[in-house]
Amino acid sequence: MSTTTDGAGAGGEPAPALRRAVRGYLDHLTVERGLSPNTLASYRRDLDRYLATLAAAGIADLAAVGTDLVEAHLARLRAGEDGHPPLAVSSAARAASAVRGLHRFALREGLAGADPSRDVRPPTPPRRLPRALPVDDVVRLLETAGPVTATGDGAPLALRDRALLEFLYGTGARISEAVGAAVDDVDPDEGTVLLRGKGGRSRLVPIGGYAVEALRAYLVRARPALAAAGRGTPAVFLNARGGALSRQGAWTILRRAAERAGLPVDGPAAVSPHTLRHSYATHLLDGGADVRVVQELLGHASVTTTQVYTLVTVERLREVYATAHPRARG
Repeated sequence: MSTTTDGAGAGGEPAPALRRAVRGYLDHLTVERGLSPNTLASYRRDLDRYLATLAAAGIADLAAVGTDLVEAHLARLRAGEDGHPPLAVSSAARAASAVRGLHRFALREGLAGADPSRDVRPPTPPRRLPRALPVDDVVRLLETAGPVTATGDGAPLALRDRALLEFLYGTGARISEAVGAAVDDVDPDEGTVLLRGKGGRSRLVPIGGYAVEALRAYLVRARPALAAAGRGTPAVFLNARGGALSRQGAWTILRRAAERAGLPVDGPAAVSPHTLRHSYATHLLDGGADVRVVQELLGHASVTTTQVYTLVTVERLREVYATAHPRARG
C-alpha cells in the first residue's frame, strides 16, 4: 500500500491533500449540484469517517487508494466498530454514495488516475412504499381543522390550520416549503404558488379550488390579526405570536387534526408531515396523471424518485383484484 509524504501516518490525522480533496468535492456539491445543507452535513460526516480510515491505513493521497480499502471501509460501516454502532442500510448507502462521489470527483479533477470505487456496489435499502391516506380519510382530516367560515375568538388559528392542511394536500408541498412560502409567492386569483424546494430549486404549481378558498379566508380574515402581534414577517403561515410558523408548529397542527379525525399518530401507520404529500402524488396517479407531470409537481430531480408512487397504485390494484376476481385465489 503506497503512501505520500505530506502528513498521513498510521492512526494519525488525515493528510492535507485528502482534506483539500474533500473540501473541493463538497464545494462542488454545493455550487454545481445545489445539495441541501442537511445532505451536505451528512456527506461531510461520512467523508470524515472515510478520511479517518485512510489515515489509519497510512494513505495520504486518493491516488493511493485501492478497491479493497474502499470495500473494507464500507463493510465496517455496516458491521460497526469501536465507538460507532452499525449503520442502517439507508445510512450505509448514503455513506457509500459519498465515498464513490469523492473518487469520481478526484478522477475528473486529475487528483487520481483511477476510480477504486467504480465496481463497489452500495447496499440497497429496502423499498418502502410511501403511505397514502384514502381520499375519505384526507377529507376527514382537513375538515377537523375547522370550516372556512369559522368565526369567534379561535377563528384566526382555525382558519390558519385549515388553510395549511388544504395547502399541503392541494399542492403536494413539503412541510418546509409550506412554512417557507411568502405571501407574494401565492396568487389566489391565478390559483398558483411558487414553492422553493431542495437545493434552491423553485417550481410554480397549481393550487386546488378548495385550498384557494381556505387560503383566501385565512389571508383576508385571519392573517392580519395574527400579523399584528409580530414584526412583519412575509411568511404566509404565522404562529399565534405573529412570527413565521415553524416546521414543528406545522407538524403539531397536523398531529392534532389527525387525532381529532381518528387517524393514527403513533407507530408505523402514523400520519406524518409527509403523509399529505404522499397522498397528493398517489391520488394524482390514481386519477390518471402522467408520472412525468407528477415529478414536476413534486419537484423531484429524477423521475425514479416519483416512480415509487406508481408501486403504491399497483399494490392497490392487486388488493382490489384479490378481493374481487373469482379466480384470484392461488
